[in-house]
Amino acid sequence: MSEVNLLAIVLAAASTFVIGGVWYSALFAAPWQRAADVSDAQLATGAPRIFVGAAALSLVMAATLAPFIGTEGVVFGAAAGAAAGIGWVGCALGVVYLFERRSLTLFAIDAGYFAVAYPAMGAIIGALQ
Repeated sequence: MSEVNLLAIVLAAASTFVIGGVWYSALFAAPWQRAADVSDAQLATGAPRIFVGAAALSLVMAATLAPFIGTEGVVFGAAAGAAAGIGWVGCALGVVYLFERRSLTLFAIDAGYFAVAYPAMGAIIGALQ
């Protein structure tokens, strides 16, 4: 971990909030809310716990991605992020969603978010390592 740039990890984690803010509000708010069966009342409660938890988990995601990228640069970082976001996270979500009988719409929205967020994290880490 000593060779990992902590600023890169923090910025990569922060990027998930920027992307998530656009993804789950401007782009897919209503379809996600319907597919996830989340009411307006549910969205109005628990925000501090959710955002603190999401920030902590985003830091873990970025910190575990960084050693895989190393000092290979921005292009490799983005490619590694895409492989992780699509191949690991997207597929893992797919398995869980199949067993939970969740909709293809919800899978596409959630997996699509990670397919965008991970390459962004990887590019940031690759650029700053």
